[in-house]
Amino acid sequence: MPGKGRIIFHIDMNSFYASVEMAYDPALRGKPVAVAGNVKERKGIVVTCSYEARAHGVKTTMPVWEAKRNCPDLIVLPPNFDRYRSSSRAMFSILREYTDLVEPVSIDEGYMDMTDTPYSRNAYETAKEIQSRLQKELLLPSSIGIAPNKFLAKMASDMKKPLGITILRKREVPDILWPLPVGEMHGVGKKTAEKLNGLSIDTIGDLAAADEHSLKRLLGINGPRLKNKANGIHHAPVDPERIYEFKSVGNSSTLSHDSADEDELLAVFRKLSASVSDRLQRKEVMASKLFIMIRYADWKTITRSITLKNPIDQKNEIYNEAEHLFFKHWNKNPIRLLGITGTDLVEKEQAYKQLDLFSFTEDAKDEPIQQMMEKLNEKYGSKLIRKGAKVKKDESKTSGTSFNKDFFQDEKKS
Repeated sequence: MPGKGRIIFHIDMNSFYASVEMAYDPALRGKPVAVAGNVKERKGIVVTCSYEARAHGVKTTMPVWEAKRNCPDLIVLPPNFDRYRSSSRAMFSILREYTDLVEPVSIDEGYMDMTDTPYSRNAYETAKEIQSRLQKELLLPSSIGIAPNKFLAKMASDMKKPLGITILRKREVPDILWPLPVGEMHGVGKKTAEKLNGLSIDTIGDLAAADEHSLKRLLGINGPRLKNKANGIHHAPVDPERIYEFKSVGNSSTLSHDSADEDELLAVFRKLSASVSDRLQRKEVMASKLFIMIRYADWKTITRSITLKNPIDQKNEIYNEAEHLFFKHWNKNPIRLLGITGTDLVEKEQAYKQLDLFSFTEDAKDEPIQQMMEKLNEKYGSKLIRKGAKVKKDESKTSGTSFNKDFFQDEKKS
């Protein structure tokens, strides 16, 4: 690697859940293995699978019955999250032996800034050592991308799986990235790719050369950001604290007079829902949790929340959840202020990470999985539902977190 500039690693564990199961039970090694929700149900869904299973046509999000049809010898296991948490902690513990600048992205991937460490002069050899230690000490395979920024490191780690190590230099972007379809670029989902295709932006190279003003009109502030990334430019630092950030988008309104009129109060909620929806969409994020605030005429104030099954950003969805909370908790006394806040935000293009084992196996109880998948793909623009957050639709008077966030909050305290 060059002596100047940053040296960023992206560590991506290969088929993490399945790999952990094989590490726990050596008899599973070399066999087609899948981890799935509702294993005994026809509607069970494959969450992850070994490369041996993939060789027989088994894929993530595939119904278990179809996976077994493709691979009759498939070994299907239920998830064991205590086991995955333990392996993830051990994985991040190894990474932090090399640098304090480790940014977890999820339970099975993270960034490392190796710039100001003794290992910077031998980045490739260090990556080989890390990969070897993860394999020998934890029996877990990984792929590692090495690059001058986080975006390029992420793109690099995806290039060789399993057990790959890829160096991607900025000067190599035109030859390596630009010929790729724009939909293969990290941060570009199906819907965004379709919009870009509408401007005849079909490759990452087309995006790199696109008119910035046209991109901004099409995609808002994200347009110029994607253009920069397509040119290999990404200045975001590796931030160990980023995983713990819980931002919010909210709005409140003080009524012109104290009111107990249902129609008047619901009209306020409709306006607030539209306002919060607009702000979420401008920021290109979605809310996984919703709070309402009720302040009565006597200034007594209560807040109530609901943790959502799936992230939302549409005004009708926000209004429906707020209305449900309101009628459940309003004591019919006159009100002077109402508020709505969305929290536990996820980037819109990454929202599909929330729609994982925890949520879609529940959804599958209510409708055929193929119909559900079509709805998710249409709504969120993602053809792949990946490991992510545990989201239960429970009401709470305190803030709640997703599976990944719970895990990292616990880790932070330890």
